[in-house]
Amino acid sequence: MQAFLYASSPPRPPCTFHRVSMSKPASSTTLLDSSTANYGSIRAAEPTDIDENAGHAPRHTGLQRGLSARQVQMIAIAGTIGTGLFLGTGRSLAQGGPASMLICYSIVGFIVYITLLLLGEMATQYPVAGSFNAYTTRFFSPSYGFALAWNYWFNDAVSVASDLTAAQIVLQFWDVENAWIVSLVFWLFLVGVNALHVGGYGELEYWLSSLKVFTVVLFIILGTLVNLGVNTEHRFIGLANWKIPGAPFAGGFGGFARVFVTASFAFGGTESLGITAGETKNPSKNMPRVVNLVFWRIMIFYIFTILFIGLNVPWDYPNLSNRSTTTSPFTIVFKQAGSTAAASFMNSVILTSVLSAGNHALFAGTRVLYGLSVTNPPQAPKIFAWTTSVGTPIPALLMTSSVSALCFGTSFIGTGELWGWLQNIVGVSNQIAWLSIGLSSWRFRRAWIKQGRSLTELKYRASWTWPWGPPFVVLAVSTLILIQGWSSVIPRFSPSDFISFYIEVPVMGIMLLGWILLRNAATPVPPGSSTEPLLSDPSIPAAPTKKTTRYLDLVDVGTVDLYRDEYHEEGQEDEASEDEITRRLSGKKRLFWSLYYWLI
Repeated sequence: MQAFLYASSPPRPPCTFHRVSMSKPASSTTLLDSSTANYGSIRAAEPTDIDENAGHAPRHTGLQRGLSARQVQMIAIAGTIGTGLFLGTGRSLAQGGPASMLICYSIVGFIVYITLLLLGEMATQYPVAGSFNAYTTRFFSPSYGFALAWNYWFNDAVSVASDLTAAQIVLQFWDVENAWIVSLVFWLFLVGVNALHVGGYGELEYWLSSLKVFTVVLFIILGTLVNLGVNTEHRFIGLANWKIPGAPFAGGFGGFARVFVTASFAFGGTESLGITAGETKNPSKNMPRVVNLVFWRIMIFYIFTILFIGLNVPWDYPNLSNRSTTTSPFTIVFKQAGSTAAASFMNSVILTSVLSAGNHALFAGTRVLYGLSVTNPPQAPKIFAWTTSVGTPIPALLMTSSVSALCFGTSFIGTGELWGWLQNIVGVSNQIAWLSIGLSSWRFRRAWIKQGRSLTELKYRASWTWPWGPPFVVLAVSTLILIQGWSSVIPRFSPSDFISFYIEVPVMGIMLLGWILLRNAATPVPPGSSTEPLLSDPSIPAAPTKKTTRYLDLVDVGTVDLYRDEYHEEGQEDEASEDEITRRLSGKKRLFWSLYYWLI
């Protein structure tokens, strides 16, 4: 699993790496070894497919390409608009107050912005499947990449449980009894949808995601009107809710710090934008655009939404967040507008959005587990590589969905409390992913400079973030992980809350050390080995490394291969698509298309 090369080896001449379907045979000079192309894929393989024989996987067709560019773009934009925004903001407001919520979400948003710039630089230069998982393995540590991959599979699986629990919370608006039965129905529905061909999943997600974007825009407009006086009391609200007792900072420092993890839960998925790099047409042009434009759309949606929630909803609103229930701030604002029917409609939209988020997480987690099973050497039992004739990895689907059975614990723990624990676990997992991107970017730039390559050769540079960007992300995220569990220790120790805040850290450490010990990952690949390490050349023996580097399983930045996957063919189809967009924006309906392309 190493990416080591001798420093004395001559630079490779520029060559062209063509985009080829991974379902067809390809030579080693044109494509990554299919058995390792998806090593550690995270929320990956959504629009990709893998050779059916990869990693000696059981026979059948393997994954199939079934997601169109239209579907992938919408899923990428709306993939982060879900449970965290529609329900998590209520928990943030109740625990920290309006000012804490606005400040914490802005801080986390800035960290994510820097993280996406760093990821965009690597994804544009090396548009490979697996994105930051592959970059972590290639530039930082194969063992850490393994731990990160399993951590993100667990992230996706727990996210499904979190979303099913959130569905129970949404249904409480209509006083639905026996919520666990509803969760069972939703669980069966999600498993059924994901057992179908990927194209059906993509079309369903496209329209559900479109509905989510429309809902957020509608909420921002309505939130403005409610604040200005279009409400049941016919009064101007302004900053009144920031001046009530306990506001604007509720819960002191512990409440303030606690909002960081719910904000991280809400922003989770933004890092998955780079995962489609390996399947993106014209990546040198489109990846920077995706990183910048999609992020700013999400930031506008989030920050404006957070602002109007804090302005219109008091932090002590009844049942905003407690052990048994949680009320969506979106529904509260629609109630304030004076329409019970509109509030029910909004609650229905939130319910579909929650199911969409669960559908997305289950799909992604299934593909992550499939990817782990077809790596070489396998990092998951090979049974998870079995697929149906339409390319659905059923064993991986069943394993991932089984973890979501955690949602049925609401009858014993309480819906609101269980959802809070799951939120904490997923939020910390997202933070670990961002930290990993910072580490990978730091090592990537070190390798680039140490091997004498000019920064002008980079196809996209996150120039203003250097040299402080990677260490800022690493230190900032580490600080958040450390302090956000403050309220679980002071003033009174809460074992359950403490575990939900910090369980991810020892789990990552155990998986990392376990991979080093069991697989002896720091051992160089013998010359002539038939197993191709991820993004490296097995025919060249590994260079001697320092004991510290070998012990920690760190990649040697002086010898890592910086040429593999760098050159690729730009798709002509993308040019045709650009011509169509230009024609629409200059036609009679240009106003409509301008709004459409801004949102979509």
